[in-house]
Amino acid sequence: MKHAGAEELDQLESLLVKLRGLPTLREKSRGVFYVRSQAFLHFHEDPSGLFADVRLSPDGSFDRVRVSSGPEQARLVKRIEEDCAEGSLN
Repeated sequence: MKHAGAEELDQLESLLVKLRGLPTLREKSRGVFYVRSQAFLHFHEDPSGLFADVRLSPDGSFDRVRVSSGPEQARLVKRIEEDCAEGSLN
């Protein structure tokens, strides 16, 4: 899977706006988010859709999450918000 290009990130702009609004996340370059100094989330494109690699596992590894649809994007934002609220991303 290759990293999402500008056209794919354009498709995710409403998701990117929501992620930019989360105080714990810092966007280092378009579509690449960090928590403190550690990479946290970035996007990939694949013939089967768009995906986020996001570091939400307790072991610190990346999970691949499909984000092609609005409901998929909403689930990702909700999960990140919950982790922020629990303090696991601070």
